[in-house]
Amino acid sequence: MDNPTRARTVCAALTLALTASALAAFPQPAQAAGVTVPAIQGTTRISPYNGSTVTTTGIVTAVRSTGTSRGFWIQDESGDGDSATSDGIFVYRGSSSVHTSVGNKVTVTGRVSEYYPGGGTQSLTELTSATWTTQSSGNPLPAAAPLDDATVPSAYAPANDGNSIESMTLQPTDYGLDKLESTEGMRVSVADARVVGATNTYGELWVGVKPSQNTSAGGGALYSSYSSQNSGRIKVLPLTGSAPAAKVGDTLSGTTTGPLDYSSFGGYTLAATSLGSLATGGTAKETTAAQSPGQLAVATYNVENLDPSDPASKFTALAQGIVGNLTSPDIVALEEVQDNNGAVDDGTVAADRTLDQLAAAVSAAGGPSYAYTQIDPVDGADGGEPGGNIRQAFLYNPARVSLTSRPGGGPTTANSVVDSSGTAQLKYSPGRIAPADSAWNASRKPLAAEFVFDGKPVVLIANHFNSKGGDEPLHGRNQPPARSSETQRTSQAAVVNAFVDDILAVQSDARVVVLGDLNDFAFSEAVNTLEGGVLTDLVDTLPASERYTYVYDGNSQALDHTLVSPALSSYEYDIVHVNAEFPDQTSDHDPQVVRLTP
Repeated sequence: MDNPTRARTVCAALTLALTASALAAFPQPAQAAGVTVPAIQGTTRISPYNGSTVTTTGIVTAVRSTGTSRGFWIQDESGDGDSATSDGIFVYRGSSSVHTSVGNKVTVTGRVSEYYPGGGTQSLTELTSATWTTQSSGNPLPAAAPLDDATVPSAYAPANDGNSIESMTLQPTDYGLDKLESTEGMRVSVADARVVGATNTYGELWVGVKPSQNTSAGGGALYSSYSSQNSGRIKVLPLTGSAPAAKVGDTLSGTTTGPLDYSSFGGYTLAATSLGSLATGGTAKETTAAQSPGQLAVATYNVENLDPSDPASKFTALAQGIVGNLTSPDIVALEEVQDNNGAVDDGTVAADRTLDQLAAAVSAAGGPSYAYTQIDPVDGADGGEPGGNIRQAFLYNPARVSLTSRPGGGPTTANSVVDSSGTAQLKYSPGRIAPADSAWNASRKPLAAEFVFDGKPVVLIANHFNSKGGDEPLHGRNQPPARSSETQRTSQAAVVNAFVDDILAVQSDARVVVLGDLNDFAFSEAVNTLEGGVLTDLVDTLPASERYTYVYDGNSQALDHTLVSPALSSYEYDIVHVNAEFPDQTSDHDPQVVRLTP
């Protein structure tokens, strides 16, 4: 399914509301005839002719003839010489057939509309309810505007105190987002572009046109601060067919050309009519070192909504990764473990079949015979995919570690710290941390359990903080974008930090590991709150180019973390890159492992 179709289907109702509210302040000119495409586009993100019926002429540069966002792009033959005004525009036909051809010179009459494909996005200027006549055929296409290191600025977007930048005059030589907006609808090209986001299930990938911009170890674009938006990222989606199966670090060799589109799923998109050839890079899936007999190996792995209805191949691939790439850790904290029938919403909350199947797959792959511990949530109370009842769980190798079982912890029972003659113990093991606290509304509750390795107790706290759903996109109209979801994650971090403080107040040298999918960055307020001046986030101990566990919209970023208490100062830590940079992902997250000498 093509990306514009996806955006139109998901966001049609929202678009109407956004269009009415966001454009109320803009003038609505009367009907105009003989208007050039650059004049329609104007020098801001909103057309000065928005809402008006206009007549314009251009060369058809590309046709989209499938899906629910059919139509064609036209481009002015010569342009107006103003770098702030785009020379191209999309003629939207919905599900109607498109009866024109590339190279036709057409005169189009249509209503100028600003289409918002989703919440917080920018708009796509287009012509709707259009009719057209063909003046001639076989015309040469306007030259494609190059998007490269020289033409795309390093700065990403102008700031406006979090407000809309729609009325601001475009500055394409100053901001990458303005440069892309000023070429919206035009033929553009990228040459020998490195892949910074692997090909996904929609047949699209991301390239970077600024080769030295925040390069990750795998060749991606590292997202290392809120001001490092990586302006050179551009999504590529072939206008017909799919992109080749590319991984981060590969290259689209030669020239990729097509009109520049826009959607809620990633923003500016090169709708490729011609695609460069794939040149394989050197990125390979990693394998971490095995733990020594005296090291406790602890991993965390988001297994992406795992349940028994998933194909057996997913369980096999996860198991092979745990055994082969993670070298059979002693304990694995799992996130996104679903109940026994996955997304079927029938009140099922048990996940024993899910975990049994994974444990069996690990054993079949030559790994240890893992046991597991977890707590079934209250049905529908923990967010995630409806009906799935995701939760955290611990796999552990009983030949290497033992679970200190203290029963009584249920889905709504709050765990606490017990002072046993100066030794900190969990009241319940496993047990959940403050499950009734509002910080966990519609979100996963942390799972704490006590293990013993080589005669030494270690407390593990597995987390899966709330998602970034609801945050405004980096490519949106409000700059800088609002990160509303961070408020809840910061509250969640404070609750977990307070629990760790309770442990350390009883026993200052207690061995505590806090780990999981925190859905936030090492530089975020949430993660800083979780550290609280006491815990060490091991992501920060790696070379900067290695600090990523996830790739989103071409940005390599760290969402998964392992934090340790001061007593655990002897460690070897590794993010094991096996998923996020590759088209054949077992999960969308990379796992990580720490080898501790308690």
